[in-house]
Amino acid sequence: MAKWKGLILAGGTGSRLHPLTQTVNKHLLPVYDKPMIFYPLTTLMFAGVRDFVLLTTPSAISTFQVLLGDGSKWGLTIEYRAQEHPGGIAEGFRLARADLEGWQVALILGDNIFYGSGLGAILRDSVSTTTGATVFSYEVANPSAFGILTFDADGNPIAIEEKPANPTSRSAVTGLYFYTPDVLDIAAGLSPSARGELEITDVNRAYLQQGRLKVAPLGRGIAWLDGGTSEDLFEASQFVKVIEERTGLKISCPEEVALRLKLIDKTQFAGLVNGMPPSLYKQYLTRLAH
Repeated sequence: MAKWKGLILAGGTGSRLHPLTQTVNKHLLPVYDKPMIFYPLTTLMFAGVRDFVLLTTPSAISTFQVLLGDGSKWGLTIEYRAQEHPGGIAEGFRLARADLEGWQVALILGDNIFYGSGLGAILRDSVSTTTGATVFSYEVANPSAFGILTFDADGNPIAIEEKPANPTSRSAVTGLYFYTPDVLDIAAGLSPSARGELEITDVNRAYLQQGRLKVAPLGRGIAWLDGGTSEDLFEASQFVKVIEERTGLKISCPEEVALRLKLIDKTQFAGLVNGMPPSLYKQYLTRLAH
């Protein structure tokens, strides 16, 4: 069975969220009742990933370590690597190459939030069938703001264009990508784009040219959000708040996900909950322990 390692990108300056990010890494900001980083982490947990590399700024590593530790409390392993300066999404493969050698790689952007019925099944299916690259598409209202896929008459992807002026579809590429181990060599051979970064679109185009790019559409029952701007962050928090209040269930609690996936047992779960300070989060998890 293929070995998978998750690469979570949580670096950058978060300039669009200034001054919120002047002293705090963007991915530690709250999305309603949890740190933003919990959302991409649990998404990959549902995909079956148990080993992770988190790439972030040097100054933020210690804070992430306080929050997440080495992952063992949730049945995971988490390692940390530094990205000194923003160099593009694909730079992550170069910076974490030593950790990723020989692994299939599940890459997720640290500010991306996925939620919906059947999402776990879609992710696990994609993990089990990846022979090249899998990108996850989502229908958007404003395709000129995203990387957009073009398809042939049979529905096969034939092109990817960043923020097209005249988009050929509304299928945007989300911030979640699954790759075979040779993605490291593809990334190593990239040249910086006009904006001086190593672009993930160029990685995906390489797989497309080889006929090894699969597109997995996320349907209408799934939400894809991010926390890139103040408006995005506010809307994502509102979404999470409404879902949680209506259902009485929380989204993206690593403790609950670890318990339900049997990565930890009930005794370990109870130990985590008992060690928490009084909060609504603890109250919710306490109910699950009984």
